[in-house]
Amino acid sequence: MSTIRWTEDHSRRSARWHSENHSPLPRRVVVADDRMRADHACRHAADGTALLWRGDFHNARQLLQAMGRRLDRRPPRPGSTPSESFDLHRRSRAHRAGILGRVLVLLEDDYTIALRRAPDVRLACQEAYGPPQGQVIVSLRELLGVIGARQWRVKGVDVPALDARIHPHYGVFSPVRGEYVDLVAHTPLPPTIEHRSVTTTAFDLGTGTGVLAAVLARRGVERVVATDISPRALACAKENIHRLALSGRIEVKGPCLFPEGRADLIVCNPPWLPARPTGPVEQGVYDPDSTMLNGFLTQLTAHLRPGGEGWLVLSDLAEHLGLRTRRQLLAAIHEAGLLVTDRVDTKPGHPRAQDTTDSLHAARSAEITSLWRLTSAT
Repeated sequence: MSTIRWTEDHSRRSARWHSENHSPLPRRVVVADDRMRADHACRHAADGTALLWRGDFHNARQLLQAMGRRLDRRPPRPGSTPSESFDLHRRSRAHRAGILGRVLVLLEDDYTIALRRAPDVRLACQEAYGPPQGQVIVSLRELLGVIGARQWRVKGVDVPALDARIHPHYGVFSPVRGEYVDLVAHTPLPPTIEHRSVTTTAFDLGTGTGVLAAVLARRGVERVVATDISPRALACAKENIHRLALSGRIEVKGPCLFPEGRADLIVCNPPWLPARPTGPVEQGVYDPDSTMLNGFLTQLTAHLRPGGEGWLVLSDLAEHLGLRTRRQLLAAIHEAGLLVTDRVDTKPGHPRAQDTTDSLHAARSAEITSLWRLTSAT
């Protein structure tokens, strides 16, 4: 357990340090309040000094916003290649997150915040962190993410393909980009499912919120097994499936990629970019060394029933960023003993694809999301 120490009112104090993205302990901690200016806060944070906030909570949020505006005045320079631009973009975002992450707040033994105008974050923190274990210090930026996640969990995300709402948990990829859900909802099912006389089975690998498993069940697949390696995702999927009254047809298993047995259809929507995530929220986007993608491809034939299909849902953003080529993807499919029988494409409609101020706009505006229909070559 990491412990953070500081001096306040001429006495030494300490509390447990928690960081979801595994940020190291700050080298130095000073107490800050409403008199702190954004310029001074940026200078302290840039020097590695963390600011333990003891003023008004709303003023702390405003300070964080002002610091962010100052940091955004220097956007990352474009690289000479798409991959270099992506690398510079990631470095810039990591630097920005590091600076803003040095504004800290103290959570008491029951997750209350002893600051003026502080919201009640006890339930949000319990859902994200588990039962309280004494005083703990977290970054304000992370705490605001926890609060936002609680709001999304209550409100849910509308999924037209289900005519229902999916409720994401903290640290679980949210289905706000609906194009990949629509691909699974509208692509014709394999003939083995349409005409099989025995119980039809599908696997949803890396289920996250459980949204694709629910779509498959609603489409008539009689038995769906949903897997994930994340305990948060497994709990989230179980809750959503229960809400949708699909617990009798969908079984959630894990932590694992593939469950035991074989299926008529195996769906996988792996993280789309082969890079290292900085925290749990990014694990739905970044897949180091394409580990999940390669695991799906190499093990697929061993888990397909005769005549079954694997559906790989993948964006080509990595190709536009120079992180992976189409030739490499096709080679991985071929080496795994698979054939591409069809590919269904769609154009993402998310706002970032139209944001011309984004340093990665060229790649995002060209992005295509595809559902690759794969079968065993033997």
